[in-house]
Amino acid sequence: MKGLIQRVSEASVTVDGEQIASIGTGLLVLLGVEKGDVESAARELCRKILTYRVFPDDAGRMNRSLADIGGSLLIVPQFTLAADTSSGTRPGFSTAAGPDVANRLYRLFVAEASSGLGPEKVGEGEFGADMKVGLVNDGPVTFLLEVGQRRE
Repeated sequence: MKGLIQRVSEASVTVDGEQIASIGTGLLVLLGVEKGDVESAARELCRKILTYRVFPDDAGRMNRSLADIGGSLLIVPQFTLAADTSSGTRPGFSTAAGPDVANRLYRLFVAEASSGLGPEKVGEGEFGADMKVGLVNDGPVTFLLEVGQRRE
C-alpha cells in the first residue's frame, strides 16, 4: 500500500463541479492500494501517516506529526499510484488491487484516520470518481510512504 503525503496549508476535492471536502493545515494523502494489500497494511500505513514527523518544531526542524499539531487529513483514493511504471512509456495496472478490495481498504483507512484524529479532522475524496484536487503544498514537503509487500 502506498501513501503519497503532501504537507499543505489547504487542500480540497471537487467532483462534478461541487467541492466535497476541504481542509486547512495538515496532510493530503493520495492512497494507492496494490494486489496483496491487507487490512493490517491499511492500519499500519494510517498509523505511520498520523505520526510521521513532517511539521516544524520551534527550531524549524521536522519534529512534529499531524497528531502533534492537531492538523487535518484529506484522503484521496489514487488508483494510478499503484501503477507499474517499470518498463515502456505507458503505465500498467496489473499491480493495482481490484475495485472491491481497494474500496474496502480505502474505507478502512478512512475509518482508522477518523478514529485517530476525530471525524471532524478527516476529509475524503470519492472512490472511483473523476476528482479535481486542489492544494497549496507547504514547503514543498512531499513523501512517498509504503507498507506491505515490496516488489523487485
